[in-house]
Amino acid sequence: MSLISAPARRRATTAVLAAALLVPLAACGKSGSHDKKDAAGSSAAPSASAAPAANLTILAASSLTDVFKSAKEVYEKTHPGTKLTISFAGSQELAAQVKQGAPADALVTADTKTMDGVKAETGDATIIAKNRLVIVAGKDNPYKIGALKDLADTKIKVVLAAPEVPVGKYSKQILDAQKIEVKPVSQEPNVRAVLSKVELGEADAGLVYKTDSIKSGDKVVSVDIPDEQNVVATYPAATLKQSKNAEAAAAFVAWLSSPEAQNLFQNAGFQKP
Repeated sequence: MSLISAPARRRATTAVLAAALLVPLAACGKSGSHDKKDAAGSSAAPSASAAPAANLTILAASSLTDVFKSAKEVYEKTHPGTKLTISFAGSQELAAQVKQGAPADALVTADTKTMDGVKAETGDATIIAKNRLVIVAGKDNPYKIGALKDLADTKIKVVLAAPEVPVGKYSKQILDAQKIEVKPVSQEPNVRAVLSKVELGEADAGLVYKTDSIKSGDKVVSVDIPDEQNVVATYPAATLKQSKNAEAAAAFVAWLSSPEAQNLFQNAGFQKP
C-alpha cells in the first residue's frame, strides 16, 4: 500500500474544493445568459405601440369617406405615434394625383381598373372590401321609382357619375346590360356629388353605392337592384412607391384586411373582400 504525503493530500483536497465551487458558478452563468435571452426575446415582440411612428397621407375614394373616418380614429388609437391624413376624391382624380407625384403614402380606389392604371407607382394591391349599387330617389319617392327601367322615363331627372369615375362606369355597365337608355341631367365627379344632388332635390334619382345610401338615412329612398342586374364594386389598396414612410404605409394597408378593420367596413354596409 502506497502512502500519500501530507502535501500531496492537501493539493488533492484543494483541487476537489475548487472543482466543486466551479460547478454552481457555471450553472449561474448559464442561467444568467438564458434570462438575458428571454428578456431580449420578450422586448423584441411586435406590438401596436412599437409600430413605426409616421405621419401618413392616404388617398381614398369618395365612397370610403365615412368608414375611413372611423378607421382613422381606431388606427391612431391602436398605433400611437402614427397620424393619418386622408384625402377623399373620385378614384380617377386620385390616380391623376399619383401620376403627378403628389406626396402620399397609400392609395385606395373604388375599382381595380383605376388601380391597375397606376401600378407602376404602387406596390401590390390588396382587395379590402366590396360594394353594390342602388337607386336613390328623392324624399318620399314621388315618381314611385321601383326598378332600373323607371329611370328611362324622361319626366324623371336622373343624375349619374361621369363615365370616367368608377361608380359612373358601373352605372353605365348596369344600364347597358339592361338596354336602358338614360339621359342624365348632369354627370358628377364622384358618388358623393350624385347623392348630394338627390338629397337636395336637384335631381329625382341617381345611382350610388349601397353604403352611401345607408349613410344618407331618410334623406333619400333607396331602391335595391337585383343581383342579376347589379355589379360588384371592388376596392383595392396599395402603398405608393414614392412614400417616404414605406414601412408604416405597408402596416396601414395590411391593417385594412385585419378583423378589426373588416368589422368597420361590414358595419358600414360593405361586403367582405
